Amino acid sequence: MPDNFLEILPEVIFAAAETLGGRCTGRFYALNALENRVYDIEMEEGPHVVVKFYRPGRWSRAAIQAEHDFLKALEESEIPVVAPLSDGNGQTIFTINEVMFTIFPKRPGRLEPELTAEQLTRLGRFMARLHTVGAAVKDAPRLRLDPETYGREPLKFLKDGNFIPMELASRFETIVTQLCDAVTPRFAGVQYILLHGDCHSGNILWNRDEPYFIDFDDMLYAPPVQDIWMLTGADDDYGKEQRRILLEAYEEIRDFDATTMQLIEPLRALRMIHFSAWVARRWEDSAFKAAFPDYGTERYWQEQIEALALQLEKVRYDASDL
Repeated sequence: MPDNFLEILPEVIFAAAETLGGRCTGRFYALNALENRVYDIEMEEGPHVVVKFYRPGRWSRAAIQAEHDFLKALEESEIPVVAPLSDGNGQTIFTINEVMFTIFPKRPGRLEPELTAEQLTRLGRFMARLHTVGAAVKDAPRLRLDPETYGREPLKFLKDGNFIPMELASRFETIVTQLCDAVTPRFAGVQYILLHGDCHSGNILWNRDEPYFIDFDDMLYAPPVQDIWMLTGADDDYGKEQRRILLEAYEEIRDFDATTMQLIEPLRALRMIHFSAWVARRWEDSAFKAAFPDYGTERYWQEQIEALALQLEKVRYDASDL
């Protein structure tokens, strides 16, 4: 995967921002992003714009277009998202220096790491509407989150690339295989819809009391509970209470299959496996080396093995209640 953004120099950023007209003032700053390169750019006239350069080789043009089409459909359904700007021909994907990019309007907002009951209620209703739109999109060129794509395939990549120290490779493979085998039956017959996929509180902006769902880069097909557990997080009493509040509001608008709550710990485990391979695929990007200085060390992999072993215990414990 060519993942070097060294060609994205200031003059390239400005040229991209001016694609739809207007001139930059020369003032810009990088937004917090690892997967892509994202910049807030001041224009001489009108509001700021946000330019997102997609990591080369990660998504096809069709996959990115699917993201934009989904955002447009959500916007038309009056669900609070930030849809990309388009040119006179309706195009939203542009290319510069062989890197695809998109221009978004800047939306003011703040992050809320701790959500109140009122905020969870608002998000529950919006999420139900978002899922209703996603359920109608049947064939978008996007991944399907299951034990194969988020478990066995990442394991193969890590093994083939010799990312795991030899003395720990066998243990890691064993625990991942056991997890995948244990969770696979849970996914049988489960409804899949197109959804956000990475719907944690860091991907929701608040402008006063109004939320915006942002960063649909990881949207995929998954059970609806994927977005719900990502937003409510932990498996402790606090997390369970947050899920209760969110789902109470969600079910005012859309039915939720309560039996899929059994997928929370399997989905958490698959995300952990996927994460290790996600970092490995981008390890030549200096931003990843700076963000994950312990990655690849014996300590890192030992901690992963221990964390996944705990997840396996949780999955097996949950299975005893089925």
